[in-house]
Amino acid sequence: MDPRRGKATRTASKAGAAAPRVPAQGGEGAPTEPGAPAGVPAAARPKAQTGDPARAPGPTRREGAAGARERPQGRARGARTGQAPPSAGDAADRPPPAAPGPPLPGAGCRRDRGARSAAKPRPPPGPTQRPGLGPLGPAPTFGPREAAPGAWKPRAVLERLRLSRQEISAAAEVVNRLVDHLVQRLQRCESEFRGVTLLRTGSYYERVKISSPNEFDVMFKLEVPRIQLEEYCNSGAHYFVKFKRNPKGNPLSEFLEEEILSASKMLSKFRKIIKEEIKHIEDTDVIVERKRRGSPAVTLLIRKPKEIAVDIILALESKSSWPASTKEGLPIDNWLGVKVKNTLRRQPFYLVPKHAKEGNGFQEETWRLSFSHIEKDILKNHGQSKTCCEINGVKCCRKDCLKLMKYLLEQLKKKFRNRKELDKFCSYHVKTAFLHVCTRDPDDSQWRCEDLELCFGSCVAYFLHCLETERLEHYFIPGVNLFSPHQIEKPSKEFLSKQIEYERSNGFPVFGEF
Repeated sequence: MDPRRGKATRTASKAGAAAPRVPAQGGEGAPTEPGAPAGVPAAARPKAQTGDPARAPGPTRREGAAGARERPQGRARGARTGQAPPSAGDAADRPPPAAPGPPLPGAGCRRDRGARSAAKPRPPPGPTQRPGLGPLGPAPTFGPREAAPGAWKPRAVLERLRLSRQEISAAAEVVNRLVDHLVQRLQRCESEFRGVTLLRTGSYYERVKISSPNEFDVMFKLEVPRIQLEEYCNSGAHYFVKFKRNPKGNPLSEFLEEEILSASKMLSKFRKIIKEEIKHIEDTDVIVERKRRGSPAVTLLIRKPKEIAVDIILALESKSSWPASTKEGLPIDNWLGVKVKNTLRRQPFYLVPKHAKEGNGFQEETWRLSFSHIEKDILKNHGQSKTCCEINGVKCCRKDCLKLMKYLLEQLKKKFRNRKELDKFCSYHVKTAFLHVCTRDPDDSQWRCEDLELCFGSCVAYFLHCLETERLEHYFIPGVNLFSPHQIEKPSKEFLSKQIEYERSNGFPVFGEF
C-alpha cells in the first residue's frame, strides 16, 4: 500500500483507491480470490508551543471526571499514561540506530548491477530493541491540558465516509466488465502475458475504502519461476531480476537486456497490448491516460456513465523465499502470533515495475517488492482474538482509525492542492504508521469501539512523531525509511506536521470542509 506506487492523491472527484470485484450487497464474504505488521519507538510528549496556534499541541486523550474511564488492570494503554519522555542521558546510552535508509543511489550502481550487492550490516537485536528502531520506549502520553474539546464527532465523520452499496455495485460492475475482458484477451492472445491472472488487493478488500468508489487498483500477476534477485544499491526494496537456467526456455527473453529482465521494456509492451485491447470493448467509453514517469501502472479512465480511474499494475509472482532484506520485517509476533507470521511468509511475494531513483532519473530495469496481498490479509484478520469484528465477536476500532487517518491526509492534500509540500505523501505512509501502532498496541482491549477518539489520537501522535524524527520504517523491509531526506524533504514533513497539529488542537476542522 508498499508505498506501492507513491501516487499523489487525485482531485476531489477521485478519492481513495479500491480493488474491483465488489459484491452487489457489499457483504464481507464476497468474491473468491486466487491469493489471499514488535515494537516501535514511542513519541515523546508533544512540546508546548507559544505564539503560533498552529503548532499548539491539541487534545487527543479524554481525561477528567467526565471523560475518564477506568481500564482493566494490566491494560497496556493505561500503563503507559504518565510516563515521561526518555532523558538525554538515556538517549546517550542507547546503541546508535540503523541508517535511516539507503544512500542516494549513484551512477556507479548501474555499472555494478551484475555483482550481487553486499549485505547491509545490521545491529544485533537485544531483548528490547529492533533493528533500525533502537530501544523501545513508552507510548506517547497526554496531559490533562490536552483533554478532548468535543469539537468533533468521529462517528459522524465515519458515517459521511460510508460508501453506498448501490454506488459501489454500479461502479464495480463497469470495472469488472472491463478487467474481465482484458484478462480473457491477454490469456487468449499469443503474447508473453498469456499466463496473467487477477490479484485482488486494495482498500476495498481491506474494508478501509473511503469517500467515493471512483478509483480502483488491479494487479495482473504473472508467475516467473526460477528467478534470481540482485539487490540494487543496498536499497532493500529494489532489485534486478535475472533468470536461472531453464531447459524449457525463457518465455520473457524478449525483455532481457544483458541477462537482466528490463522492467521498462516489459511495462511498455504490456501497456501497448492494453491500449490495443480496449478498442474492442463495447458499451464502455474508456481511454488510456498518459504515462506518468516512474509509475508502475497503466491507468485507464472510464468516462461514462461516471468517471472512474482504473490502475492496472503488472506484478511478477515469485514463490521463492522472501528476500533477506525482509527478515526482520512483518513484526506481528506479539500481535497476530508467530504461527500467523510463518504462514504469511510462506505466501509468494511480488515485484512491480516501480523503478529505483538514480540521481535525477530512474534505473528503469529495476523492480520493487510488493506485499499488498499480505497487508490485505492482516487488515482483514486484524484482531489478536480470532473472532475480533466477526458477526458474533467483539468489535474494535482499528479500521475506523485507519479510515480517519487516511481521510485526514486526503483532506489536507485537497486543502493545500495548490502547494507542493504534500505532493509526496500518500495513503501508504498512513497505513504503514498505523500498522506500527497496531504492533505497539496488540491487545484488542486497547482498541475498544468506545475509545475511538482516544485511539485515533494515539495514531495521530505516532504519525507526528514519525514526521518530527524523519523516520517511518517500512513494515516489511526495516532497512527502508519512508521518511528519509532522500524520500521526502524536511520542509515538507515540517509543513504536514504543523498542519496536523493545528487540526488536532482545533478539533479537526478539516473534516468538515470540502
